[in-house]
Amino acid sequence: MIQTLKSSAAAIAILAQLAAQTNSAAAFCGFYVAKADSKLFNKSSKVVLTRDGETTAITMASDYEGNPKEFAVVIPVPTFIEHKQIGVVETKTIDHLDAYTAPRLVEYHDEDPCAPRLAYMARRDGGAVPTPMAAASSDVRHKGVTVEANYDVGEYDVSILSAKESDGLVNWLTDNEYRIPQGAQAVLGSYIKQNMRFFVAKVNLDRMTLIGGNYLRPLQVRYNTEKFMLPLRLGTVNANGPQDLIIYALTKSGRIEAANYPTVKLPSDIDVPLFVKSDFGNFYKAMFDTAVKNENMRAVFVEYAWDMGWCDPCAADPLSNKQLVELGARWISDESDTPFRGRMAQGANAYVTRLHVRYDAKSFPEDLVFIETKDRTNFQGRYVMRHPFKGAAACEAGATYRASLPDRFKREAVNLARITGWQQSEIETRMDVAGQSVRGAQ
Repeated sequence: MIQTLKSSAAAIAILAQLAAQTNSAAAFCGFYVAKADSKLFNKSSKVVLTRDGETTAITMASDYEGNPKEFAVVIPVPTFIEHKQIGVVETKTIDHLDAYTAPRLVEYHDEDPCAPRLAYMARRDGGAVPTPMAAASSDVRHKGVTVEANYDVGEYDVSILSAKESDGLVNWLTDNEYRIPQGAQAVLGSYIKQNMRFFVAKVNLDRMTLIGGNYLRPLQVRYNTEKFMLPLRLGTVNANGPQDLIIYALTKSGRIEAANYPTVKLPSDIDVPLFVKSDFGNFYKAMFDTAVKNENMRAVFVEYAWDMGWCDPCAADPLSNKQLVELGARWISDESDTPFRGRMAQGANAYVTRLHVRYDAKSFPEDLVFIETKDRTNFQGRYVMRHPFKGAAACEAGATYRASLPDRFKREAVNLARITGWQQSEIETRMDVAGQSVRGAQ
């Protein structure tokens, strides 16, 4: 996918910039207290990628906040797109998916060591007729460019283009007020050689006013293709530094992973000091920065992978069947759309993978290519705070417990320094303030 802005704002990431078996598994439990959603990352884009056989649906959510007339998107697509294959999605649906899959902080409270209980282990018991095809422009500036169709889609004017020459395509985009950054012509030419078409869209301000919208809804395009991929390269052309891309993939079978870059699970299930609760956003950004640095910004990171039918702990309720269908998971029936109750919900035939990529042209010279695995193992970016027991604990086990706390706090400090790059001495000072001294039980 590629997205190009008429304005110079490169903050919209590439995607936004262009284009059943149920496993029984031990639950993590704990109480969710904070999450690291996509809003933590300024130069970011969100893309929902739904795959069913060779049918792909891509929904692009942009963080663009400028004048709507300055927004435009260009996306390479592998085939001609009909009107019925394009739609808009409610922003709140993607926000819900973001919240559900976000890495999370959970907390536990130590029990009275003089009266221990048995550990709890939970187990999972629409389409209008396209406008007539336009003839190729006779203008030499647009040589080789054919406007195959024009559509009205919500607040967007959408055109489907084919092209034989990159300079003609660049001229067409420029003449139609799409600002093409320097260097884009070579990338466009590579897609032309692959016989890809171009999905281009910009905002129709009059229709946006009639609809009553005050923000841009995510655009969705659906098509059939053997290639399970996401174009990145156009988005790197006009980028001012690395960008973050968050991909939410919905499939029938299981987790997806990159075929042409390493796929790495983020550090998870790590005990961290109590003060992280009040600084979780900075903690998560530092942890992700460190993971990216360790992989030389050449990896695709898994932040969440889970059966959509349940969650534990839940950072948000699982999506309803209706929402999953809206995002392209059309193999799911939304006829019995009952609300979420407890840990189990609908969507048991949908598996969600959340991938996070930080990229630039040097580190990601190729578009992302994916494979769908049958691995339905649950994974979540999960970080754990453990509150010490504050009662008297007047027994031998209580004395042993109190004596063990400084070493436990020390391990938490070491953990945090290792995954964030923060100085351990500074971490221990903050732990002292929070009542977690590594020099003796408080």
